[in-house]
Amino acid sequence: MASVVPIQTPNIAQNLDKNVLYLVGPNFWHVRGRFKILKLIDIETQMSIIKLHNGKFLIIDTVEMNDRLRQEIDLLTNDGRNIEAVIGTHPFHTVSFPAFYQTYPNAAYYGTPRHLRRLTEIPWRGNLNDRNIRKKWKPDIEMRIPAGAEFINPQPESSNHFVSVFVYHPISRTLHVDDTIMFTEKPSFLLKLFGYQNGIMAFHPSIKNSGLYPTSNAPYLFRDWMRKLLHDWPFENICCAHLGIKMGGAHADVTTLLNNAEPLFAKISEKNRKKYSEYEIPVDNHSNMNVSDNEYG
Repeated sequence: MASVVPIQTPNIAQNLDKNVLYLVGPNFWHVRGRFKILKLIDIETQMSIIKLHNGKFLIIDTVEMNDRLRQEIDLLTNDGRNIEAVIGTHPFHTVSFPAFYQTYPNAAYYGTPRHLRRLTEIPWRGNLNDRNIRKKWKPDIEMRIPAGAEFINPQPESSNHFVSVFVYHPISRTLHVDDTIMFTEKPSFLLKLFGYQNGIMAFHPSIKNSGLYPTSNAPYLFRDWMRKLLHDWPFENICCAHLGIKMGGAHADVTTLLNNAEPLFAKISEKNRKKYSEYEIPVDNHSNMNVSDNEYG
């Protein structure tokens, strides 16, 4: 563990090197990874590592590894022998899983329904749509899936990347979440051209179109789910795949984000009421699955 680099001050996400293991809090490490869109804009991706009470480790999401990161993970996990499980929390964050599996094939792998459908070369042990799997590592971590949004088969695959499994680590008071919530500490010049500002917490842009079910109550199902999460999970830090992490004060920022989104929820609800009055939330999978080249991490 000598090479593990601790994060010592809050709000330094813009200074975190890629493919380096950082200590966020007790028994919680984090890695920033690169993921470029349009071959120019690095919107980043993430991986977190959590030490369980039994001394084993959970890997939450994966990033593309270099030799340094692999060596750091090996030092932390006894050459991978102490990795109990690798968990994929976002349906479209799949790119790095095959290589990670080749490096650490003896761990148990768990993913979203889309992980299981798409990455068939990995012998998945379980599906995060199963609540028993989500409860498997309590009380070390808690996992929840947002209400009001499609998790099994988000459509259209090219843009609906809103939903992901939220993972909370009580000991470090850290929340790991992929696209649903985004945080930008100091966005690059190119990102500023797309409207991202300093120190901004935001919901994924797809919330305004395909992210939630097209029903009048979907925005409020999501809002109430978020309220319950904020009540139950007193997190202080948040690790967001895009575009960084917030050390300290994250719970207050997400609360403000949710409160400020009330007009947006009302607007989406009214739009859905007028446009999709007969839409019914699907109860099973659909035919338009596994479109290629829509991965986002």
